[in-house]
Amino acid sequence: MNRFLYEKSVTYQECLIIPFVSGCIDGDDIYSYSLLSEQGYTSQLHQAKNPAQSYSSKLSKIIAIAKHHLDNQFTLEGSDYFRQRYTYRDNLIILHQEGGKCFYDHYAPRKLVNIAAPKVFNDVDECINWVRAGLQRNQI
Repeated sequence: MNRFLYEKSVTYQECLIIPFVSGCIDGDDIYSYSLLSEQGYTSQLHQAKNPAQSYSSKLSKIIAIAKHHLDNQFTLEGSDYFRQRYTYRDNLIILHQEGGKCFYDHYAPRKLVNIAAPKVFNDVDECINWVRAGLQRNQI
């Protein structure tokens, strides 16, 4: 796997479907996916890797497979938890606002583990600027 394709991720029900290239056959990429759940570690879907156990040579098809699996296996409500998400230098940044404060989740390009610092911000811009500055420092 090169990296998670966060920029191609799709929210569905209470999950974020994140595709990635699983392999290559005859020059064609084969896609798989992982999930993040709004419920975090309390959900069996959080960080699940391809629970449908299906693959596709088309990105749109792997998203459809994931949606179909979620529809047939789970009844999930979902909210706007993943609405404010950004890809920066192949990293996924998910912003949350609650009670006038902002905090974030940060997932690296190749590992689906939240590596966010335990920090609370006054607004979204302050949070994004802090995360970007940290990623830029790490790239130098």
